[in-house]
Amino acid sequence: MNNQELILKLQAMDPSLVIEEKQNLTVRVPASSLLALCRVLAADPDLQFDYLINITGTDMGTSYRMAYLLNSTVYQHCLLLHSDLDRNDDANIDSLVEIWKSANFHEREIFDLLGVKFSNHPDLRRIFLDDDWVGHPLRKDYTDEVNIVER
Repeated sequence: MNNQELILKLQAMDPSLVIEEKQNLTVRVPASSLLALCRVLAADPDLQFDYLINITGTDMGTSYRMAYLLNSTVYQHCLLLHSDLDRNDDANIDSLVEIWKSANFHEREIFDLLGVKFSNHPDLRRIFLDDDWVGHPLRKDYTDEVNIVER
């Protein structure tokens, strides 16, 4: 399936999706629709996005952007999903561990370093920093007087 066919398939699934052609086909997805869309992307026999390559979380200043890079090892196509969250201490998005087990590590890393929570994650706890660490080092407003980390 080429990008044009993939775009048509995605638009048929949800006409409200914002789709851009960049290095990878990029789809902006509301956080509330992410889990449902990912279930379809993984299960649809024409798509078979069976591999979650990476999840990144970025502090955009006014929001947190979650980026999910998906791959179909069957059809050799990639898709990048973007979901933006309100930038606050209660930022929350659905976990994708039920679909792709590889989401486990990525979501824990983002929780630890950025502070985004993942609903229904099976083991959401810090993975790199000590349990008593204060703050989230990937946030733009993070400062650490001891280690002289300022943004």
